[in-house]
Order: sequence, then C-alpha cells, then structure tokens
Amino acid sequence: MSSFALTRSRTPWSVALGAVLVVIGLVILANAVVATRVSVQFLGWMLILAGVAGLVSALIGIRSGGFASNALGAGVFLVLGLMCLRNVEAAAVTLTLIAGSLFLLTGIVRLLAAAVSEGHRAVLLLSGALGTALGLAVLLNLFDASYALLGILIGIQTLGEGLTMILVGGITVTALVTERVAPSQSVGDPPASGAPSSTR
Repeated sequence: MSSFALTRSRTPWSVALGAVLVVIGLVILANAVVATRVSVQFLGWMLILAGVAGLVSALIGIRSGGFASNALGAGVFLVLGLMCLRNVEAAAVTLTLIAGSLFLLTGIVRLLAAAVSEGHRAVLLLSGALGTALGLAVLLNLFDASYALLGILIGIQTLGEGLTMILVGGITVTALVTERVAPSQSVGDPPASGAPSSTR
C-alpha cells in the first residue's frame, strides 16, 4: 500500500531556478505588451499544431472507430488557434479571465497550505494573498482589461513563483510505501494449506 506526500525542499537547483524565474518575470513586466502578444500567438500556434495532429490521428485510425469525435475535437483546436492568431486582442481578454481564475485557485491553495504548514508560513500567506487578490481583481473587473494586462499578470505570477522557490524551495513528491504485515499464526491453529506437516 503506497501514498504520496508533497514537501518543499530548498536546494541550490531550486534557488537557481527561482532566480531565473525572477529575471524572466522582471523582463515580462518591462515588456508587458510584447509578452501578451507572444503568449497569445504561442497559444494559437500550439492549438493549430494540436488540431493538425488530431486530424492526422483521426485519419490514421478511421477504421478503428471514433473518427467523428476525434475529428470534431481537432477541428475545435484548429478554430481556436486561428481565432487566437486573427483576433489577438479578443484572445488576450479571454486568456486574462482564464489567468485570473488560475491565480485565484493558486492563491486559495497556498493559503490552505499556509494554514497546515509549520515552516515558511509567512511566505505562503503572502504569495497566497497576492494570488487571491489578483484573481478576484481580474474576475470582478476591478480594473479595465487592457491589452497589456495579460502580460502584467504573467510577469507578476512568474516573479512570485521565483521568489517562492528562492525563499521556500521547490515541491518534492515523496512516495510513502507501507507494507501490510500478515497476522501471526496461533499455536493451536492448524497449518496452512500446502505447508508440510511434521510426523514422528
């Protein structure tokens, strides 16, 4: 019987990766408009590639059944990808709402982790409160969704992830394996089937 435990460990690799994320976050914040356009176009091309791959897979497995559903899913990916490339501003607003939802979810998870964590509680509370506040601000439309807002949100999130990794460390998944011990046999119990019986 096995289970998994999530722990945070601060290693030189996590500190180095956190520093890289901090630099990337600062670069994104300095070029928020460019970051928004690059993010939307990257997502658009990824969706188009996924749609093409889905169509090829559907054509290859046309005799095995499921062609209609696979082709429909691939078509949806293609349409979404083309919409991202042709209407970058509309796609940026949509992605901003999605990013707000993700920030809110991440912030709530970190606040819950801070409630049960003994160490680094202040860092988790700060990052969780920041993510929750950003998510609510975006979803409740507390400020107008501008074209550069997506890039600003991505930069803030990247910067926060880098600082968290530097101060707290990265997440490590540890497998906990527990062995089930068979109950001991009593003296008066008969021997198990297949076990040799002693004769005199």
